Amino acid sequence: MRISEHWLREWVDFPGSTEELAHRLTMAGLEVDAIEPAAPAFEGVVVGEIAACEPHPEADRLSVCRVVAGDGDPLQVVCGAPNARVGLKAPFARVGATLPDGTRIERATLRGTASEGMLCSARELGLSEDAAGLMALPPSAPAGADLREYLALDDTVIELELTPNRADCLGMAGVAREVGVLAGREPVWPGVEAVPPRCDAQFPVTLEAPAECPRYTGRVIRDVDTSAETPVWMRERLRRAGVRPLSITVDITNYVMLELGQPMHAFDLERLEQGIRVRSATKGERLALLNGQTVELEPGTLVIADAAGPVAMAGIMGGEPTAVTEATRHVFLEAAFFAPAAIAGRARAYGLHTDSSHRFERGVDPERAAVAVERATRLLVGIAGGDPGPTVVTERAEQVPVAPAVSFRPGRCTALLGAAIPHETMRGILERLGMAVAAGAEAWTVTPPSWRFDIAREVDLIEEIARIHGYDALPLSRTPAPLAMPAQPEAHLPLRRLRRLLVDRGYQEAITYSFVAPELQASLDPEAETLPLANPLSADLAVMRSSLWPGLVRALQHNRNRQAGRVRLFESGLAFRGRLENLEQAPRVAGIAAGQRHPEHWDAPRTPLDFFDVKGDVEALLALTGEPERYRFEPAAHPALHPGQSARVRHADGHAGWVGALHPEVLRRLDLDGPVFVFELDLGRITAARVPAFREISRYPAIRRDLAVVLPEAVSAAELRATVVASAGEALRELILFDVYRGKGVADGFKSLAIGLILQDSSRTLTDSDVDAVVARVVERLRAELQAELRE
Repeated sequence: MRISEHWLREWVDFPGSTEELAHRLTMAGLEVDAIEPAAPAFEGVVVGEIAACEPHPEADRLSVCRVVAGDGDPLQVVCGAPNARVGLKAPFARVGATLPDGTRIERATLRGTASEGMLCSARELGLSEDAAGLMALPPSAPAGADLREYLALDDTVIELELTPNRADCLGMAGVAREVGVLAGREPVWPGVEAVPPRCDAQFPVTLEAPAECPRYTGRVIRDVDTSAETPVWMRERLRRAGVRPLSITVDITNYVMLELGQPMHAFDLERLEQGIRVRSATKGERLALLNGQTVELEPGTLVIADAAGPVAMAGIMGGEPTAVTEATRHVFLEAAFFAPAAIAGRARAYGLHTDSSHRFERGVDPERAAVAVERATRLLVGIAGGDPGPTVVTERAEQVPVAPAVSFRPGRCTALLGAAIPHETMRGILERLGMAVAAGAEAWTVTPPSWRFDIAREVDLIEEIARIHGYDALPLSRTPAPLAMPAQPEAHLPLRRLRRLLVDRGYQEAITYSFVAPELQASLDPEAETLPLANPLSADLAVMRSSLWPGLVRALQHNRNRQAGRVRLFESGLAFRGRLENLEQAPRVAGIAAGQRHPEHWDAPRTPLDFFDVKGDVEALLALTGEPERYRFEPAAHPALHPGQSARVRHADGHAGWVGALHPEVLRRLDLDGPVFVFELDLGRITAARVPAFREISRYPAIRRDLAVVLPEAVSAAELRATVVASAGEALRELILFDVYRGKGVADGFKSLAIGLILQDSSRTLTDSDVDAVVARVVERLRAELQAELRE
């Protein structure tokens, strides 16, 4: 919200400086995001009037003008603007003037003709981007007047960054009300007296969706001169608010919106058929919008329609066929109250964002529509003429929202703020904010005004008192609180330990959105039942994530697009599965890795990352539990993973996660160079750790025996390990797999695994017969259960 300080001070007499005003607004919750001048610096520019205009004798596109710039003889100026004409008043930079870009105007000769000054466009003065011709000033502008003084350009624009609950300040009236409360001054409201009708013309309105639009105010104004020019003061106020002037009717409706916070629209009455119907769109209906876009309306979208079909998207944008043009004679002004829930998200669903939708989806005062129509009527009739009919309010009163009364305890306010604010001060603040206060012995009954949708609880009223009294005026104190020493169970592995380990192994932590694009999620987790958002920020953030992979994949794409070749990222967070009524929120930790195994180094080979590198990272995480043997990796198919490079992580109690390479088809759809490896683990399965316990270290030597066994390809190393551990007994201290061989000497369908057995006893030195007995048991068990044979 951009506001002109001059305009604001016309409404309320704030005694302080611009900086003090900005500070008070920020401390009151209306954050000032920027303060900037209303116009760039220039000097020596006055109002000039073209008294004569003739073609340049040596250039077809130039004119030789005689410009009256106050006292003295007219000055000769060579001008190239196409709209230069006798009688036009425009900014004139005298010789010696300085323009915003630093250009100093000097006497010049153009194509043999002397020029004593420069006629200016709005762009040359930094007032807009319009460079199509000279900036036209009103005929009443006094020639020779300083342009900065005439347009009151020595103004400041204050930009407010409003929170969504303060829609009441999306108009000058709301901001002035707040400043008046802060300064203890009463705002001076503009004249909004009712304009008496001059004719009986009316246009019928029917509310077919009263829950979404319970009140609709309309007024017919006949014989309007829609070609009338918008006054310069109004154009300037629109410009400073960031709104481009277009035509008299559009400018007036925009001006009233900026002034009162009530969006409005004007229809060409002769293009409307039979009557207005406020209803929901039906399937297949289309509407050509004012921005040139034609949209197919979704069923349920609230529209303004006539007998022929939709003429506007309610609360968002009007339609092109019924727009007011210079040929329009009769105008139908409308202002309505639309329920925020009926407008919220609708504009974004069509790729739109308008000033109207921005206000309606946050909440507009339901009592302001008739006032806005009267204000717009007075401005339109006063500038463009016309005969207004009566103002007609069509409503379903039972559907119009009524602010609920809120119970307020002054003692509770004192306790929460830690400040003894007098009760009279509290009551004065609430009443100056427009609230009705009925005081009781212990509690007050406070009724918020119609424009404050955000007041619903006692704490909301306490917040109002705190911000108006001044957060910086509250005393500083330390809140007494008992120190609680939370339990740190040794059998629980904290998330921070997992995160530190991944950082130590070269990963960087990422934090991504919990909502993702539906098509990306379908590529990476097609079997999940996802939860769609009712009001998504965008189409790319429309569903809750069922896995952490989509966010990490987007982060990888972002880094790859910026020439990052070696990427290691991890994230911890919630994954969401199921519908709202049975939503499962599972804590997960996931990672993604691509590129070279090691950072580039002169003494290290450039070896691409492979499946076992990432599997090793997962194994390191599982080893933190102290019971890595409770986990195993099983070859398994996952829709998003490479069929030959994917594994399910199993826990003794069930499924614990996945690790593998992304499927080539997924890489193709995501336009990623492979291979890319991912993992995801269920934190609930990997945070239960074994409590460390003392175990005596043997003083006797360890003995190693190596075995090479030939097994069927279907037998995994995990099965081999489990069989050896089960048969070796307590003497086995460590089992090492140090070689895998396929080839000459090993039959097809078989493989050779070489293992090392580390044997040790805590009470004596093992003899050869002891070791031979262990090896014999292991070989026999392998032969019986896994069809393994010693390799010769």
